[in-house]
Amino acid sequence: MTPSTPTGQSGGTAPHRSGFACMVGRPNAGKSTLTNALVGQKVAITSGRPQTTRHTIRGIVHREDAQLILVDTPGLHRPRTLLGERLNDLVRETLTQVDVIAFCLPADQKVGPGDRYIAKELSQLMTGRHPTPVVAVVTKADLVSREELGVHLLAIDGLGEWADIVPVSAVDGYQVQTLADVLVKHLPEGGDLYPDGELTDEPASVMVAELVREAALEGVRDELPHSLAVVVDEITPREGGSGPNPLLDVRVNLFVERDSQKAIIIGRGGARLRHVGTEARKGIEALLGNRVYLDLHVKVAKDWQRDPKQLGRMGF
Repeated sequence: MTPSTPTGQSGGTAPHRSGFACMVGRPNAGKSTLTNALVGQKVAITSGRPQTTRHTIRGIVHREDAQLILVDTPGLHRPRTLLGERLNDLVRETLTQVDVIAFCLPADQKVGPGDRYIAKELSQLMTGRHPTPVVAVVTKADLVSREELGVHLLAIDGLGEWADIVPVSAVDGYQVQTLADVLVKHLPEGGDLYPDGELTDEPASVMVAELVREAALEGVRDELPHSLAVVVDEITPREGGSGPNPLLDVRVNLFVERDSQKAIIIGRGGARLRHVGTEARKGIEALLGNRVYLDLHVKVAKDWQRDPKQLGRMGF
C-alpha cells in the first residue's frame, strides 16, 4: 500500500499515530458495516448475503491523535471457484501489508470451522521476527444477551492468542470508538498518510460498481450473489452539457452466468432492473456530486467465476 507522503505530526505530548488496520473474517461477519461505522460514512457496500465484498475497500478515520486506514477485505473462506481462490489471495496479500488485524467474529453465531480456518491462517502472522497484532472483534453484539455474549467471548479467547478482544455493535454504536482506540494503539508513530477530509482512496468507478451491485443484491435468491459481477463501462459528462453540475452518463454492465439469472435481475417487464437503477443512482449521485443518467445492461458471461480470461476482464 503506497499512499501519499506523510504530512507531518500533530502537536501535543502524545505521539501521533498512523497506519493500516485490516478487517478480516468469514463471509457476512459484519466487516463492511463495522468499517462504515468507524469511518462515520458509507465507504463499503453491505448486504445480508455472504461474500458481498470483492475488493479491498479502504476507509480513512481522521482523529487529532491518529489517522487509521481501515482495509475491508472479502471474506476469507474455503474457495470453490477460481474467483474464490483469487479473493483469498487478495486477503492474504493484504494481511502482510498492514499494522494490525481486526478478526471479526459475529456474536450471534457460534465459533465454527470457518473461524478456526481463519484463526489458523492468522496464527502464522502473529509469530516470527515482526509479528502482526491481531484484535479479536466480536461483531453484532446487539443481537445477543449479555450472558450469551460472555459465553461467546470465552470461546473466542480459547481460539487463539489475541492482542485484545473487543465486543462491538455497528448498529447501535456500542464500543465502536473503543475499538478505534484499541486499533490506534497498535499503529506506529507517524504523520497523516492521506489529506484531511478524504474518506476513501477507491476510484470512483469501483465505488459506482459496488453501489450498483449492492442494489442488485437486495432481495434476490441465494445463488445469485456469487454469480453477479458489475463493471463500469464509462463515466462521461453529457455532450453539450454546461454549468457547475453537468449531467453524467454512467454506463454499467451487470454480468451473470446463466440466462435464468439474467431474468431475475431484469424482472418482469424490466421492473426489477428499473428499481435497481433508481436505488443505485441515489448513492452514485451522492458519491459523485453530480446528476446522473444511469444506463444498466445485463449480460450473460457463462461460468465467468471459473474462466481466467473473463475474471481478468472483470478486474479479478
